[in-house]
Amino acid sequence: MRKIKLYRHALSGHSHRAELLLSLLQLDHELVDVDLVNGEHKQPPFLALNRFGQVPVLEDGDTVLADSNAILVYLATRYDSSGKWLPREPDRAAGVQRFLSVAAGPVANGPAAARLVTVFGADKDQQAAIGDAHKLLEVLECHLTGREWLVGEYPSIADIANYSYIAHAPEGGVSLNAYGNVRAWLTRIQKLPGFVAMQATPVGLAA
Repeated sequence: MRKIKLYRHALSGHSHRAELLLSLLQLDHELVDVDLVNGEHKQPPFLALNRFGQVPVLEDGDTVLADSNAILVYLATRYDSSGKWLPREPDRAAGVQRFLSVAAGPVANGPAAARLVTVFGADKDQQAAIGDAHKLLEVLECHLTGREWLVGEYPSIADIANYSYIAHAPEGGVSLNAYGNVRAWLTRIQKLPGFVAMQATPVGLAA
């Protein structure tokens, strides 16, 4: 079987989403590190893979695909014959799409944005991002009452898309102490066979 390549950065939660699903699906793959600090992602060779100049990018034979959520959909559709990671039932499929939107919106603008300040020195309003993160966590805490997973009775790409930045929220100054349901959900993901952790950074509340 051809080897899948994942162009990524070790501290990118978007990259980690794709890496995590590749591992959970037990797919043979090669990790190709992209030097974001020195601008490799803005050079012509990488822009030929993704004109937006962002990681991750997945290369699977003739298929070259950017955007972490799109990569999750592709991998689940192509390689998960069980249909559990991306359910086919209309209501659950829609539920997964809902939480992919959460990952692209509230998660990106909340815990991910707050972490960008401490890990990468981004010029963002960290206090506003921390406030947005807690609003999101309050909603998820309520949603996860009596639930193990974000959608249905099995883990899905909805969980994978939201995991990385929430798990590393303390690096951006966002405490998870008040959110027992969220912390239990994170632990369940970490116990899945094939789980791989994202590289931690000792900054923020994780210092």
